[in-house]
Amino acid sequence: QMKLNTQPRVGIKDPDLQRELREHAQQVNALSEGRLVGTYNAATAAPTAGQFAQGDFVRNSAPVELGAALSRYVITGWLCTASGTPGTFVQVRSQTGN
Repeated sequence: QMKLNTQPRVGIKDPDLQRELREHAQQVNALSEGRLVGTYNAATAAPTAGQFAQGDFVRNSAPVELGAALSRYVITGWLCTASGTPGTFVQVRSQTGN
């Protein structure tokens, strides 16, 4: 896997452009690695405001294991199943096997 260069080779005389390019490269690299830090729409609960479209996904920024023994799960995020303001969201759960 190839990462974006975080040391831009263009705009050498423009520090603002250099910073912008570096920040973009860092975010793209974090997103490609699946890192939460690269995601702006992570939250601790399903959205209650804002416009969302069917299929939008909001990552859980504070996942914890829930449920009873042998059927525990983690809420990885919320999926919008009907567009709207804020739309209709359902939990996306991942079983842990514990």
